[in-house]
Amino acid sequence: MNIKSQVRSALKKSPVNSIIEAAALNILETQKITGEIPWAAGEKTDPWDMVESIMGLNITGYFEESRKAFNWLKKMQLPDGSFYASYINYAPGDKTRDTNMSSYIAVGALHYYMITKDRKFTKSLWPAIKKAINFTIELQAEEGEIYWAKSPEGKIDKMCLLTGSSSIYMSMKCALYLAREFNEKIPAWEDAVIKLENALRTRRHVFNVAKSRYSMDWFYPILCGALRIKDSEKRLEKYWKKFVVEEMGVRCVAENPWITMAETCELVLAIFSMGDKRKAEIVYNWILDRRYEDDGSFWCGFTFPDMVIWPEDRLTWTNAVAIMAADALYNISPASALFSRNFWEKHSYWKYLN
Repeated sequence: MNIKSQVRSALKKSPVNSIIEAAALNILETQKITGEIPWAAGEKTDPWDMVESIMGLNITGYFEESRKAFNWLKKMQLPDGSFYASYINYAPGDKTRDTNMSSYIAVGALHYYMITKDRKFTKSLWPAIKKAINFTIELQAEEGEIYWAKSPEGKIDKMCLLTGSSSIYMSMKCALYLAREFNEKIPAWEDAVIKLENALRTRRHVFNVAKSRYSMDWFYPILCGALRIKDSEKRLEKYWKKFVVEEMGVRCVAENPWITMAETCELVLAIFSMGDKRKAEIVYNWILDRRYEDDGSFWCGFTFPDMVIWPEDRLTWTNAVAIMAADALYNISPASALFSRNFWEKHSYWKYLN
């Protein structure tokens, strides 16, 4: 049985088969012939969310479409390794060059490789990954935190974002994993990721405190695996009531009565990453019926207590992370453990770095 058949067979055996099939169809129907995957039909594309959509395609066995999307990203990469913050078709929208958006291709590439074992295609992505990571670490401060972007004029914006730096940490881990697979040792990356880990653990004061109202700032340091397990447990508990509405999901912003499916599924992944599959599944089950009746795709979000769907966009990346959460819980693909702390602790190269 080939890998596509194996993944499709595992998907059919999962308790959320029809739900995940519908989520994947949302991504497939939105993807353009060029390979680009925008937020929704007629909307912008950003590189980070497009990689999320690629991972949704990987998990559900749509490898040809995944490769087309990666090839589109390769075409869009700028000579310095960065990507613009948004595009419409091939035209740049926001010309900010965001470190987090630029480096996330490494996560998508390792995810694809873990599932397909397609060394040839993954190796074709390697030059783009190297350039992206090198661009990112060029914007690393001396103490380890990552500046968030270069402006369209080329000026470094020295604001540091906790969510973005946490995601970059995951990207750098994945890039180092692939470096080992391709028999390359890159000391500059090893030094950079250790410094970044230290910043995420001990230099919380350097990150933009205004963003702490967003739930992602709460759980991304957990999700990426930067924090020690005891610190992760404390952080999860400390802000649980601030962001979680029991039996509904996760607020996007602490003070707003607005639950979003993407943040809820990412919290599922964060809880799963700590090894608590049971609790992760409970949270995931809260949002399984928050889907459109006509096509089964997930809502972006809803307000409460009035239960108004808002906004009404059917977002590719929301459906993608719902697929990723299902994969973690139900072991659909060989990449189901990518966000698991146990996976990285068993990886001898990463253990050596720590």
